[in-house]
Amino acid sequence: MPGRPLSARLLGGLLVAAGAAHFAAPRTFDAIVPRSLPGSRRSWTYASGVAELAVGAAVLAPRTRAVGALAAAGLFTAVFPANVKMAYDWRNRPEPWRTAAVARLPLQVPLVLWALRVRRTA
Repeated sequence: MPGRPLSARLLGGLLVAAGAAHFAAPRTFDAIVPRSLPGSRRSWTYASGVAELAVGAAVLAPRTRAVGALAAAGLFTAVFPANVKMAYDWRNRPEPWRTAAVARLPLQVPLVLWALRVRRTA
């Protein structure tokens, strides 16, 4: 089916772009790292950026697409607590920022389902 590779390329590209953003603008990501995690926030920012780059690359490569897509579903699930923290922390920000932070929460579900669909069709 022609749409399968496109969907995988889009998912992989999204992950690679998100991973690169961790290095391009790390302070943005530092702010949503839960304080309860051991070590520095910057270390977690970089580690999650590397994870997104690696998972994105795995999704983009046909030979590793299935395992990469499964890892993407796990990654989207694992970052959900950071998104909850961001929504809570941004509750007093101006309206567009609050809305964006809260809107991210339900978006995790379609991201997980997308990754699982890419895995099934890999």
